[in-house]
Amino acid sequence: MAVYALGTKTPRLDPAAYVHPDAVVIGDVTLGPDASVWPGAVLRGDYGTIIVGARTSIQDGTVVHAGPGFPTVMGAGCVVGHLAHLEGCTLEDDCLVGSGAVVLHHAVIGTGATVGANAVVPNKMIVPAGALALGVPVTIRPDASHLTLIRLSADEYVANATRYRHGLRRID
Repeated sequence: MAVYALGTKTPRLDPAAYVHPDAVVIGDVTLGPDASVWPGAVLRGDYGTIIVGARTSIQDGTVVHAGPGFPTVMGAGCVVGHLAHLEGCTLEDDCLVGSGAVVLHHAVIGTGATVGANAVVPNKMIVPAGALALGVPVTIRPDASHLTLIRLSADEYVANATRYRHGLRRID
């Protein structure tokens, strides 16, 4: 795996976290237990702090960045889809960010909320707990998220990380 310190900023990875060999983790990044980071994902904590909670998955091609005064913080049980971009935002517990979605500076995604695929959550927007956010920029559908499906997805990624940890092998 490509895990790098940058000056005095060193990633802190829980022993139960999984980072795919083709993912990149740099600087001030913390991964909680059973968190997973998948191929092509980049977590770049060079200017700010990135925190990934327990059982949260950062899927293929996702970019996570932070800056001074605007950390990127993800709670427990979050599912971040392929090719998403998170920049200085907060995801509370049990959130889903769909593939290709963008969540920007100081935005907050409430507990159990879903940001749909390719949606854009602009700076400082709050998506309420349990809501579904769709579109560019997002519009909010209160109480339209599916917490059970988010939790099932989080469970699937914890299981998949275990499968990869024990079964992935390079053959070339």
